[in-house]
Formats: sequence, C-alpha cells, structure tokens
Amino acid sequence: MFEQKKVKELVLFSLVADSYSLGTHWVYDEKQLANANVNWENLNAPLAIWHKGKVAGEFTHYGDQTYWLYEFLKDKDIFDVKDYMFYWYENMKTYNGYIDGASKNTMQNIANGIIPSGSSSTDLSIVGRIAPLLKVSNTKEEFLENVDKLVKVTHNSLKAVTCARFFAKLLLLVLDGKDIEQSIVSLKDEFDSSVQKIIDKAIASKEKGTYETIRDFGPACDIDEGFGGVIHLLCKYKNLKDMLICNSKAGGDTSSRAMIATLIFMANKPISQIPQNWLAIKVII
Repeated sequence: MFEQKKVKELVLFSLVADSYSLGTHWVYDEKQLANANVNWENLNAPLAIWHKGKVAGEFTHYGDQTYWLYEFLKDKDIFDVKDYMFYWYENMKTYNGYIDGASKNTMQNIANGIIPSGSSSTDLSIVGRIAPLLKVSNTKEEFLENVDKLVKVTHNSLKAVTCARFFAKLLLLVLDGKDIEQSIVSLKDEFDSSVQKIIDKAIASKEKGTYETIRDFGPACDIDEGFGGVIHLLCKYKNLKDMLICNSKAGGDTSSRAMIATLIFMANKPISQIPQNWLAIKVII
C-alpha cells in the first residue's frame, strides 16, 4: 500500500499543475504568447476561448476529470472500472467545461452500448490523471493494472496505454527515491525504437531552451508531440516553479505536459517546492 499522505499530495500537485497551466492552455499563436497578459507568478484565468467562463484557480477539463477520479475513489479500496465509467459518464452529461474529442466519442459509445467504450484517442492528457489510483493500489503491479484500466475508459489506443505505462513505471521508480533521468534511461529499452529515439532526443534537449524544444517536438495534444516535451522538462529543471513557468510560456497543451512532469518531479520532493499562492485552487484535497 502506498503512503496515503503522499498519495494525497501527488493528487494535489497534479491539480495545481493543471490550474497553473490554465492561463495559456491551448494558446498556440507565438505573438499571443509573447504578449500574453499573464502574471507568471500566480494562477491565471484562461486566455483561450475553449475555457470561457473559467476563473483563476479552476482547472482545465483534464484537472476536472482528475478530481472526479479522486472523489470517486475517496471511500473505496479497489478501482472498479465499470462503476467508474458510469460515474464519469454521469458527470460528463452535466459538465459545463470543454468536452474534448476523446470524451465526446467515449460518451457516444457508452450511450450506444458499444463495448469497449473508450475512444481511440492518442492524446497525452490521460496520463496526467493517474495519481488518485495510488490510493487503491496495494502493489506496484496493481497500480500498473489500474493505470491500464483508467486509460482505456476514454483513450483505448495502444499508444495511450503504452505511454501511460511508461510514466507510471517512471513514477514508481522516483517514488522509490531513484534519480529521474537515470530512471528514464533505465526504462528506455522496455519500449520500441521509436520511443527510444524520442527519449534520446529529449534528454539531449535539456541544454536547449524550453520554448524552442517544445515547439520542435510539437506543442499540441497528441502523444507524438507531447511525450518528448515532458521528458525535456523532467531532465532540464531542478526547480518546479521554473519548470512550470517555462512550460506555460511555450503554450499549446500546457496542462498535459505540466501534470505529468509535476507528478514525476514531485514524487520524492516536499510540498515546499510549490509556491504558496499556487495552492489557492478551487477544491479541497
């Protein structure tokens, strides 16, 4: 069983990362980013129209769904994926935030009785939502199994499952006190050559600027673009605040990168790494 205080902290950290990222999430235009009316030292309301109505301290739809999972599991000892799927579906039916393609397609499948119901999405975002599963996982292997189950609820693609397993394994290594970059290298051979090439390029990019690197890998939502950006963030930075500010300045799918990188980065670090004013999120953990 994972230490419950740490699990709660990791859920909090991933939500803070999402809330901080809200300001420039899905802002792609370079001029808009350069002239953004954003206080990089604080939580911000969103610039993108996709999150219209959200205010500083709230979440993107990624953070909202992470919080739903946390709430669903609060009084449970196991992850019943079927129960969760219908809990998620009921929440989505009345959700006022942005409904992305993965969610929309999954909802349609559930409504039409299609099983498995998860979309074929290869978006990176699902990986950032795995922290609450630590609460109901008694072993490392059970955690990995639960991650697979969660991913397939809405992102039932081999690429999404493989990517989530990589970062779940990395999280476990770092929770055990292992060095992040060394752990990334140690996992590399478990995955195919295409993944290995991205990892090598991302590790090498730690000497380069984050804006240019993320733009090079691609700032959008797909795993093919976001995976390398997350590795870059994890290998380049020794300070969470600097990592999240530079990530947000790069725009695009800021939240996916931030949630995953923060979860790994903070796995063996104290809460004091997070600026106090960033903890002013709109939920209680």
